[in-house]
Amino acid sequence: MKIALLGYGRMGKTIEQIALQKGHEIVLKVDENTKNYDITLADIAIDFSIPSVAFRNISTCLNNNVPVVSGTTGWLNKFEDAKKICNDKDGGFIYASNFSLGVNIFFELNEYLAKMMKNLSQYQISMEEIHHTKKLDEPSGTAITLAEGIIEHTSKNNWALNVTKSDTEIPIVAKRISDVPGTHSIEYKSEVDTVDIKHTAHNRNGFALGAVIAAEWLVNKKGVFTMKDVLGIK
Repeated sequence: MKIALLGYGRMGKTIEQIALQKGHEIVLKVDENTKNYDITLADIAIDFSIPSVAFRNISTCLNNNVPVVSGTTGWLNKFEDAKKICNDKDGGFIYASNFSLGVNIFFELNEYLAKMMKNLSQYQISMEEIHHTKKLDEPSGTAITLAEGIIEHTSKNNWALNVTKSDTEIPIVAKRISDVPGTHSIEYKSEVDTVDIKHTAHNRNGFALGAVIAAEWLVNKKGVFTMKDVLGIK
């Protein structure tokens, strides 16, 4: 594949390494200093940019018939617009808050546990996420996806950042610590015990590999997809 990298920070560079190892070609490297480029040079684009430019990047791809995989979070107020462009242009688009294969397994485990805990009101739900200090959005997109999975299967109706306790919302604590790729934990605590699950990323390679696998899968497909489609998770 000929790949355009939209965003050439640490994640973009890691994706580049893995894509080259898998025999792909990087034809564009776009960052905040790139003024003009021809997206049609690429067979597919992988967007790990920043929230303020993600929608523009995705729109440019879809309007030029270039399928796009996006892992940028913090721009989802425009997600429905991106889906409409994709469908109107008969394009291909995958968004995921996290492309790590392990995290996507964790998403499924989270929903399964939420279903089991649904009627056990003695347990208080809380979440914590830890990322590096350069991460711009808070809480992380992964934490929001986890919260949405719990909301779908419990009586909680929203999440709230940095609150201690809530009957209707899931409290999320967000921490920013140097050189932490990503840690997410979910806790169900009662007076007698605690049940918790946790995913810890050791480096960025898992995120990058998942994004390249998603790009390989998306080629020649039309529609809006998720990592569940890529991994065959029903």
